[in-house]
Parts: sequence; C-alpha cells; structure tokens
Amino acid sequence: MPLEMPEDEMKKRFLHIAKEVEEPSTGETATVRVKVHSSGYPPNVLDFLARCDNDKQAMEIIDYLEKRGELSKAEAGALRLRIEKHGVRSVAKKRAPGHYFREFSD
Repeated sequence: MPLEMPEDEMKKRFLHIAKEVEEPSTGETATVRVKVHSSGYPPNVLDFLARCDNDKQAMEIIDYLEKRGELSKAEAGALRLRIEKHGVRSVAKKRAPGHYFREFSD
C-alpha cells in the first residue's frame, strides 16, 4: 500500500529524497521505497543512549530526559551509577548510522 502525504510534510520529513525528486532527471530511473515501519514509535532512553558516542553524552541525555519528566529520579540515578561504573556500552550497545533502515527493511 503506497504511503501518501502532503508535499510539504514529505519535504519536512524526507528533505533529501524531496530534493532528489525535484532535481532535473539525468535519464536514470530510480525507485524509492520508504517504509515507515516504526511511524509513531517514541524512542526510549536506551534508543538515545545507543546512539551516543561516549559517557559524557550519555549523562547529558539522562539529564535532559529527567528534566523533561521522561525518566524518574530513581531511573536516572540508576543509569548514571551504572554508566559511571561500567560505561555507557554496558547499558546500550552502540547503534551505527543507518541502524533503523537495516533493522526495519523488507
């Protein structure tokens, strides 16, 4: 089933694809399939921690989520303690760019 959305929303969500579609054709034909498999999926703290590069970034993420009320004081404290003792990779395995495309591709 094709995904239909207004052009302005497509440009907002898929800027690079929209630019490619708008560029003059070079004679090549390309097919682009966009699967919005996880549309509406709210990432959790582990999703964010899996993308950070070091312990400092992890602590900043925890602080931010705690301030927003997305983590309780107890949850934030437990994560900080574990990261201080064992590092962020003990909490969440590193996810490289393109992880979700590989994970949710057909």
